[in-house]
Amino acid sequence: MTSVKADAGVLVHHYRQVLLWPLQLVPQPGVAHARPWELLGAGGPWREVVDEINGGAALQERHYSEFVTFLPYVQRFLYGEARRQGAEEDQDCVHRGSPMRVFRRHDVAAARIVLHPGSAPMTLQIQHVDLYFFYDLDLVLLNVEVSAQAMPLPVAQELMYRFGRGYPGGWRSDGEALHCLHRLEWLGNDGQVLAESDSQQRELFLSFVAEHRAPRIAAHWAFLLEPLVADLSDRAGTLRYRQIEYYRMPTMAYLAVDDPRALSRADFVRLGLVTGTAGSDSALPYAEASLGDFESLHCYDRFWGEVGAAPRTRYLASGHSLVVIGDAGSEFYACGERGVLSQFRHQHFLLFLIAHVQKAALLMFSDRLVDALKRLDLSRPESIKRFKRSIRRSFESLLRFTHRYWFHEISEQAHVRALFRMTSRHLDLDALYEEVKSRSADMNAYLDADSLRRQANTVVRLTVVTILGLIGTITTGFLGMNLIAAADQPLAWRLLGFGAVLVGTLVLTFFTIGRSKRLSDFLDALSDESLGWRTKAGALLAVFRR
Repeated sequence: MTSVKADAGVLVHHYRQVLLWPLQLVPQPGVAHARPWELLGAGGPWREVVDEINGGAALQERHYSEFVTFLPYVQRFLYGEARRQGAEEDQDCVHRGSPMRVFRRHDVAAARIVLHPGSAPMTLQIQHVDLYFFYDLDLVLLNVEVSAQAMPLPVAQELMYRFGRGYPGGWRSDGEALHCLHRLEWLGNDGQVLAESDSQQRELFLSFVAEHRAPRIAAHWAFLLEPLVADLSDRAGTLRYRQIEYYRMPTMAYLAVDDPRALSRADFVRLGLVTGTAGSDSALPYAEASLGDFESLHCYDRFWGEVGAAPRTRYLASGHSLVVIGDAGSEFYACGERGVLSQFRHQHFLLFLIAHVQKAALLMFSDRLVDALKRLDLSRPESIKRFKRSIRRSFESLLRFTHRYWFHEISEQAHVRALFRMTSRHLDLDALYEEVKSRSADMNAYLDADSLRRQANTVVRLTVVTILGLIGTITTGFLGMNLIAAADQPLAWRLLGFGAVLVGTLVLTFFTIGRSKRLSDFLDALSDESLGWRTKAGALLAVFRR
């Protein structure tokens, strides 16, 4: 359906934005990270979320709809498994919880923001601030959901673009931070300011990069993650993290407007690609030639019509973002229990989360391989052993990730399946998985080949020693012959003789092992009938040369 040019007065009656920021946990010496959530501390702001599906309480319909949306193996990942009714508590039937653990803080109630210098402040309501941990993955995902009412469309576009930057991407000539909110304050339940942004303090970020060769996380995001601290920060903390993806956080948005058809193509492009207003309400943010396939690549228009429970609903997916625009007058679209708003906050959020967990985990595995190679010093045996252990652990972790977290399909519901495929395709997950899998397999194959080579060398050395030892064994043991009858000699004489023979045998054995490669070459030459005796004698003399 062709949409008309957007009116400047288009109003977003209900606005939701969800941020999802993957970060890599950095294991600390002497601290086990199999269950990093146990290190959050009981006295901090975070409390574990026990959802209604696992909590044993009366299940609400929206959670039931969320549960049945996904295929069984995805359900086991999201919600875990429970023992069969009446089954005994044995290893096959005990409760097995979800490998995903969620923690929430309740002390942040709102965000007061200023989009541009001189613009009026506006307040966003905080729906929740969560941390997502995953068993056997050194990952944590920060999840922030905000909402607002009665917001002009250009403001919504700018908010989507500017909210969710881990740090400024640069500064203008007047010192204003690029692409970021001019100001952001986290407000507590009683309205007090808990933390505020410092993106305008350019020297803080420049000096940090100059010293650490890593970006400095903005103060308001660092506060929200506490007690987690940035890895290169001077602050003490057991749980430390570092950036693994782009500083621009993946985002979801829900917009309810009077008439979605009033939005122009330029509006949909700016929303779908999250480009902001780009200085004009009607102009495309990029050249027309680069946007010719925008609808086919980024738009899911199954419900972009006049029929259905929520007509004129359009989904936009770019991998980095997932946006839904619909009619505010549609009861089903605005319903938070059974409608599109409920699906956005539950089913669609989870498919978006799964895709970004997969991408972050694959990037983490790739980073581990690079780090292992970077630390390898071939001149130090201990470094080689550490490298082998690291590669083995990474390969084992990748196998567990494949069987626990890697899904190509998550649902048989058409729109959920389509949105997940679109998100995965834009994130290029299949190619990333094959690349990481291939690199990990190559390194593991190299270690196997190296182990076989070492074993073969050991067998060669033992064979050489055995062949040379066989000569003396047969000679001295022929018919049980003893060259020296020392059984009747004094004990001291026998001990002295035993020591002399032992030392001589050790010297001969060590010499044989030390020259085993040359001896092996001599044996090869000796067995080669095409070589002359002079060549074979040269190979024997080479054994004794320095």
